[in-house]
Amino acid sequence: QVQLVESGGGLVQAGGSLRLSCAASGRTNIMYAMAWFRQAPGKEREFVAAISWNGGSTGYADSVKGRFTISRDNAKNTVYLQMNSLKPEDTAVYYCAARSRSGTMGSAYEYGYWGQGTQVTVSS
Repeated sequence: QVQLVESGGGLVQAGGSLRLSCAASGRTNIMYAMAWFRQAPGKEREFVAAISWNGGSTGYADSVKGRFTISRDNAKNTVYLQMNSLKPEDTAVYYCAARSRSGTMGSAYEYGYWGQGTQVTVSS
């Protein structure tokens, strides 16, 4: 099993920045890729960004391209999401996810491991 713990959420004004962290533990050797998803009140969970664990390839939702950057530190088993130029519509609970095999990067169904989520609130 893989355990994921997110941190770094909070309240920020529009235009500001936050960096989320996701620390993985357990059977990290089985991880193929990790991702960030988010869910706003009354909305479905949506893909934000993903990164492969070994190759470093990344993918982003159109809504965050150019503003968010996903990165990883394999030595620390940690994935980061740097969020710049935040907008009120970025307000959501952000979830870290991991999967153990290849698949569709942006599909939540492909990810078998999830963190508990961290709240990001962007005020206007």
